[in-house]
Amino acid sequence: MTDQILSENIDGVLVVTFNRPEKKNAISNAMWAGICDIFRSASEDSSVVCALLCGAGDNFSSGVDLSGFSEEGADPQALFNAAALAVAEFDKPLVAAVQGASVGGGATVLFHADIVYAADTFRMRLPFASLGLAPEWGSSYMLQANIGAQRAAELFYTAEWVDAEKALSQGIVAQVLPAEELFDHAMAKAREIAQWPVNALREIKRSLRMHHLSAIEIAMQAEQEAMARQAGSPENMEAITAFMEKRAPNFRGL
Repeated sequence: MTDQILSENIDGVLVVTFNRPEKKNAISNAMWAGICDIFRSASEDSSVVCALLCGAGDNFSSGVDLSGFSEEGADPQALFNAAALAVAEFDKPLVAAVQGASVGGGATVLFHADIVYAADTFRMRLPFASLGLAPEWGSSYMLQANIGAQRAAELFYTAEWVDAEKALSQGIVAQVLPAEELFDHAMAKAREIAQWPVNALREIKRSLRMHHLSAIEIAMQAEQEAMARQAGSPENMEAITAFMEKRAPNFRGL
């Protein structure tokens, strides 16, 4: 396990923390592996009643660490897929506490949380269209299941930044709090949940969300196929080049 992702069982609440604040908690290959291991183990651990996902520092997560794609011997897509499925299949309550930037995978993971509490600094973006890419983490299904098809389509197609108040109004988060109160509030709610029998909570989770799994898996497969078609495409390369050159991309005529 890497120290880039931490986990601690506090009275039945497994606190899982992205711990790369100097990189805005960009998710490395080691972190993808850690996410998979932690959530798979937590599903089987009877001492874990509820999980609380959070990020160290000023940001929840800026998404995938692109440098991981050049790591020798690594298969970033396989690591990501395994992590995404482990979170989607987690059959106990999952609470998230988010602040600052939540981008890409740092946003789509939230759609699998049962309850999301946000700081007033929270800003979320689904940047896939602007990168010439397709969605991931089953988000093409989960976001519209959570907030409705038209609202989800607007966020995917525009790749706009969503602030805390809009996230609250659209039902992406349950409550917005001052940043200094966020973790304590989310932890108190997680403890409130963790007082109840774990098997009862499992059955509630299965009734509320786990029947979505077959659709999530279909969405993940479709997203992976779409991502394979788009990664390295002319528009994807233009987006990356423009980012490196600090200019606006020009997708016309590609």
